[in-house]
Amino acid sequence: MDSKLPPSTDGVTLSLDELLYYKQQTVHWLPPAKSLWSQMLGQHQSRRLGRGMDFAEVRQYQAGDDIRSIDWRVTARTGKPHTKLFTEEREKPVVLYIDLSSSMFFGSKLLLKSVQMAHMASLISWLSVANQDRVGAVIDTGSQLLDIKPSARNSGPLQIIQQLITEHNNLLSQTAVTEATSMAPAFEALNRLCPKGSEVILLSDFVRFSESNQALLARLRQHNLVRVVHFSDPLEQGVTNYRGIQQVADKEKTQWFDFSSRATRKQLANAYMSKVKAFQEICQSHGITFTSLASDQPLLQQLSGQH
Repeated sequence: MDSKLPPSTDGVTLSLDELLYYKQQTVHWLPPAKSLWSQMLGQHQSRRLGRGMDFAEVRQYQAGDDIRSIDWRVTARTGKPHTKLFTEEREKPVVLYIDLSSSMFFGSKLLLKSVQMAHMASLISWLSVANQDRVGAVIDTGSQLLDIKPSARNSGPLQIIQQLITEHNNLLSQTAVTEATSMAPAFEALNRLCPKGSEVILLSDFVRFSESNQALLARLRQHNLVRVVHFSDPLEQGVTNYRGIQQVADKEKTQWFDFSSRATRKQLANAYMSKVKAFQEICQSHGITFTSLASDQPLLQQLSGQH
């Protein structure tokens, strides 16, 4: 597997070539290979079968029917042979929640969190349509929500990455930031927009998540398969080789930290771990899978475990 970054990546802005790069990478997670989620969660999965079949109805046996599909209970009850009919399982909608709020525009090394998230969003989008599913998205800029309805084939991923590039690069050039401090509007929109039975993938650093959002998250999980991909930067955990006083800024605020102080680094690490652990426990309590990606290593390198 190619563990390098896309050739056109600068770590800050997004380009079409950069996100189209992930279309060719989907082969690493298509059958008979392990699925992306099995690999990220460290699960050992046997060779996956193709799309399943849904039971549709029972009707009287007709010449040419597969005898393996005979329903022996109905046959015994009626005295006439009956066959079970199946329809191919319909594709499920995959809906990505893409967080472009201000805290995502931060990166101390290699990539902004928002850029790493865009790489992951692109990979998931291409993988979804390669698996014959429709893919859509809700893009959250912090001040507005943009809805992209699930589409099949290339149109789904292309709509998502084109909108993502436009919004991301526009937000980079903005200085004044006014945004919602809660993720509640996003979860309300997802509950309203996602068709029941969707696979909903939440891509965010979850800085704006609070316990008051938990009921909305639980409702989303009640009707859908929900996955969380959490994005972080090492500096948020106090991890840096720099030893001195440094100004740290994202699009929302600026702070000074003394990184020569072990106490400062430990305080940052403890605060980060406490918040993430609490959120992980909330996810676990609702049966939501939780995985993490860092902004300081290429995406494919992390997914292949080549740290």
